[in-house]
Amino acid sequence: MEYMSLYLFAAVFILILGGYPVAFTLAGTSLIFTVIGELTGTFDPAFLEALPNRLYGIMGNRILMAVPLFVFMGVMLERSRVADELLTTMTRLFGRLRGGMGISVILVGMLLAASTGIVGATVVTMGLLSLPAMLKQGYDPKISTGLICASGTLGQIIPPSIVLVLLGDVLSSAYQQAQLDMGIFSPENISVGDLFVGALIPGLLLVILYIIYIIGVAFFYKNAMPAASKNDIIYDSHLLHDVIKSLIPPLVLIFSVLGSIIMGLATPTEAAAIGAVGAIVLAIAKNMFTLQTLQEVMRSTTRVSCMVFMILIGAALFSLVFRGFEGDELIRELLSDLGGGKYHALLVVMLVMFLLGFILDFIEITFVIVPIVGPVLLAMGIDPVWLGILIAINLQTSFLTPPFGFALFYLRGVAPVEIKTSQIYLGVVPFIVIQLIAMAMIAYWPMLATWLPTQID
Repeated sequence: MEYMSLYLFAAVFILILGGYPVAFTLAGTSLIFTVIGELTGTFDPAFLEALPNRLYGIMGNRILMAVPLFVFMGVMLERSRVADELLTTMTRLFGRLRGGMGISVILVGMLLAASTGIVGATVVTMGLLSLPAMLKQGYDPKISTGLICASGTLGQIIPPSIVLVLLGDVLSSAYQQAQLDMGIFSPENISVGDLFVGALIPGLLLVILYIIYIIGVAFFYKNAMPAASKNDIIYDSHLLHDVIKSLIPPLVLIFSVLGSIIMGLATPTEAAAIGAVGAIVLAIAKNMFTLQTLQEVMRSTTRVSCMVFMILIGAALFSLVFRGFEGDELIRELLSDLGGGKYHALLVVMLVMFLLGFILDFIEITFVIVPIVGPVLLAMGIDPVWLGILIAINLQTSFLTPPFGFALFYLRGVAPVEIKTSQIYLGVVPFIVIQLIAMAMIAYWPMLATWLPTQID
């Protein structure tokens, strides 16, 4: 009985590594273990009676409605060629500076993160548009590929982020569970909006650290990122006009979505609907909206949303069975017995999540790991917003860690044949270190994540 929960986790882990679909692995393995547990007298099947309520709760969850809406917004903006215009104008603005094109990629990645939040679309777009130009200008291939991958993942921490939406829902349940375990029967709540606001400063911090790194490399290794020649970058009277013209659409959309949440005018789900409508208007304004475009966007949105919700349903069943085997009690005992208090436990959990990020994606970690360790850490008195932001940056790192980092796969698919996979892997290493530094800074100064939410409340 004591170790059945660990056997369940190990079985799921091995099957996922074997390439089986995550959603069906979680659900199928859990059902098999319930049969084993019932035959051996180590599992009470009454736990499964809570499954219909769990599924109904997922179906009626207004927070999770934001997921398909944000996906729709991101895919529609991708079709609107917003990234193309931003990259072109930013490169013209900064290209003559040494490292200027790298700074342009970071700034465009930040703007796309705050307007689309779709890592795959951002990495592929910048890989197609900026990577050939950077290589032609003489940029080091490792720096170029690492920069594009890292900038593309900013959408996982800068709101509106699907990671933060999913984390907000999972942490909200974990926070309420933790308070009930502590005997608090009027539990407080944490919202997706709290995480959105809390992620603003850490997201900007990460952008600043990226830019500092690029400036440092450009200063000390001049041949790694040379400046563009005057013939390649043309300054003319239309440059300022073109920069403003390319910036206005995403900035208006960002203000509409994030501003409505921060000012309390809309919930994240309502803001996601505003963003979806705004993306359609933007596509119409750029003459990129057709019936075929709408069909393609709807198909992409449906595929991504179905994947997320199927994994969520499988994770709900896994969570019930894991608790039925008293796995939550085992985890609580393991973390409590570590010594060093809540900060030592938090360090161990962050380390485990970082290592799991090498082989699992952010959705699997969010739905499988966070519900297990979240209530334990929150019951120790850890601030939920602080914990959520640390987890979000940790999950963002999983997009860059080889061998299964999704950003690496996306870029490999569109990179020129002369770019070696090993160069892409080596290129992301400095940015992984930067993200770990940012995580350490937020861990040491929790106010970086918690100050802004307290000011807005």
